Amino acid sequence: MNKILAAAFLLVISSAHAAQEPEAVFNRSCAMCHNGQLPIAPKKGDQAAWKPRLDKGPDVLLKNVTEGLNVMPPRGLCMDCSPEDLAAVIAWISK
Repeated sequence: MNKILAAAFLLVISSAHAAQEPEAVFNRSCAMCHNGQLPIAPKKGDQAAWKPRLDKGPDVLLKNVTEGLNVMPPRGLCMDCSPEDLAAVIAWISK
């Protein structure tokens, strides 16, 4: 149930207010780690790797991306991304 709510929340946030295209943000700021070069970063589309993160809920996931977590830098190096942009990228990358 939490996963469904988290996915619905991210979809609503990302489709309604994101100013930047999630794929463009991913390619510019996220791909260097989330395409497999960094083993602890979940790869785009790896639903098994994303599940435990999504299960924590959208607020926790967005907070971790915004503040940085472990070796992930704050905002994933997208300093011009709004919270809505980041939520859209999270929704896109975790599919």
